[in-house]
Amino acid sequence: MTILKKKSFPASEEGVTKDSLGAEQYIDLTDMAFEDEGLMGTEGAQTIVKVGELFRYEDLSLLTNEVYNGNIVVVDYTSIANDDLTMKRITAELKNVARDVEGDVAGVGKNLLMVTPRAVKIDRNKIKGGF
Repeated sequence: MTILKKKSFPASEEGVTKDSLGAEQYIDLTDMAFEDEGLMGTEGAQTIVKVGELFRYEDLSLLTNEVYNGNIVVVDYTSIANDDLTMKRITAELKNVARDVEGDVAGVGKNLLMVTPRAVKIDRNKIKGGF
């Protein structure tokens, strides 16, 4: 579940509610829909970016199926990052999947891996903002 912290506004501003204690409000992005999304959601898209979380090695098959189906998968492995043996098994399996589909696999952030299907390559150079 992805949650964003709402900006604090004066109570008089339209559309802003505060709880009884005046605590900050949060928005659950899983329930959020934008006007331009329409009713289709992900239907009609050729490739979908899926985000998955690994808690154990056995969870990997659900994520690899998505890559075999032509989707891009971002894997959050935070909960098992300290288990060296499991991490070796997972990275080896993801490399094999990427090789099978002629895609790519790379680390894209702290405890995040991305696996892509055919014709999608991951640029290892970061785009840096600022100076």
